[in-house]
Amino acid sequence: MSPHTPQAPPELPQQPLQAVLFDMDGTLVDTERLWWEAVEQVAAGLGRSPAQTDAADVLGRPVEHTAEVLSRATGAPFAEVAADLHREFAVRVRSGIVARPGALRLLDALAADGVPIALVTASSRAIADLVVETLGAGRFAVTVTADDTPRTKPAPDPYLAGCRALGVEPAACVAVEDTQTGVSSAEAAGCAVLAVPSLAPIAAAPGRTVLDSLEDVTPARLREMITPRELRVMSWNLWYGGTKVAHHREKQLKIILAAGADVVGLQETHGTSARELADALGWEYHQAGENLGVISRYPITGRLGAPDPGFYGATGVRIRLGGRQEVVLWSAHLDYTPYGPYEASFDGLAAPDLVAHESGRLGQLREILDAMAPDLAARDTTPVLLVGDFNAPSHLDRADAEWPVTKAAEEAGLRDSYREAHPDPLEEPGVTWSPVHAEHEDGSGRPEPQDRIDYVLYAGDGLRVLDSRTLVTGNPRSWPDVEENDWPSDHAAVITTFALTTYSLGRTDGPV
Repeated sequence: MSPHTPQAPPELPQQPLQAVLFDMDGTLVDTERLWWEAVEQVAAGLGRSPAQTDAADVLGRPVEHTAEVLSRATGAPFAEVAADLHREFAVRVRSGIVARPGALRLLDALAADGVPIALVTASSRAIADLVVETLGAGRFAVTVTADDTPRTKPAPDPYLAGCRALGVEPAACVAVEDTQTGVSSAEAAGCAVLAVPSLAPIAAAPGRTVLDSLEDVTPARLREMITPRELRVMSWNLWYGGTKVAHHREKQLKIILAAGADVVGLQETHGTSARELADALGWEYHQAGENLGVISRYPITGRLGAPDPGFYGATGVRIRLGGRQEVVLWSAHLDYTPYGPYEASFDGLAAPDLVAHESGRLGQLREILDAMAPDLAARDTTPVLLVGDFNAPSHLDRADAEWPVTKAAEEAGLRDSYREAHPDPLEEPGVTWSPVHAEHEDGSGRPEPQDRIDYVLYAGDGLRVLDSRTLVTGNPRSWPDVEENDWPSDHAAVITTFALTTYSLGRTDGPV
């Protein structure tokens, strides 16, 4: 396979939010107080005062658990206590239940967005059916009750059963709960959790959002809680913004969408490319000066580095992927003169001279690494990416010199994602310069050196390389007959797909 043979584009990323699973009592309907009143009534009949009954021990629990607590405390027969609790609660439910503020509006908004909804409750089937009938059975694709699993909350079984019934992955779902018991169940199943406490407080935690009510919750906000399992990072030198090729913007958009990129570090943006691409995609963007930019399908929460680093340099962004997971990405462009592969191929420079002539780019990279130092220091909690056009070969690819630019990045803790995926540079050279230059453009007919000079580098155990490839679409004609090319650049792009892991207090908890 030639270095620039077009490849089938990766699949587009799946919509992160696959389903929302709602607790019932105290979350969708105001039954938690009815349940507490029923417990108080039965407890009082057994000679036990409300102060002697622990709310945290009965809220969100099945009837049988509370019956066992009261039976053990009072000596009353378990079966009689359970029957009394069922009766008292059912009486209160039938007398009228009230939806929690914002609950019906959120259910309708999710239905309009096509997001499947499940009801997951520790109440019995009989009670759940009464509530579902009141809310509208058509609102729920699945209903899981205490009668449907061997164990109920706080065990993960109910939420796992709901996810299986919907055919979704827990990590791609949000569970909405009002008690610590329910939160523990959902988190044990692997769901992101939105907690809206009803009677007892719930503390915030990684992967958990705590709000006072559902009134301001939207499907978009729930989507932001889901951390994607993968992140697809692209580095692309646009070549004067793509202006050498007809209909370049339309072609760029088609390429980015087909590649399934999540975030793209751009070079040679020609001033407006980042904004125009992001506006057309509905993404967020950061433009730094005339040459550098980043576009992202995920929210950009911070901008790093100088507002205008000049034509050569780097710019950075902080990106929130979902929940509390963030990544930092820097896009860099280093000077192309003097160009080492020309000096090696055309001038026959020896290794010491080649290394010496890299001093300008090496100085530029060290300035970038100094700016990145705080991010690299925090890579154990927030992964860091450095992408871009280095205009320098890799020390991992060529043995004719040390090639100190990529070596310095490695010494700073940055790993080369392409070479991790393809360790043998002879088998997979990963050439990015140049799909449109087969011969040197001076007209001499000399073959243009073909090298890998564009990179997706990363640091932090929160990222694991799944795949990395170079990308060129169509069959580009050589310079200067490039106007009708499908590929609107003189560089190949680099695309790396990473697996993501979640973080908790600086500790890697495992795959999402």
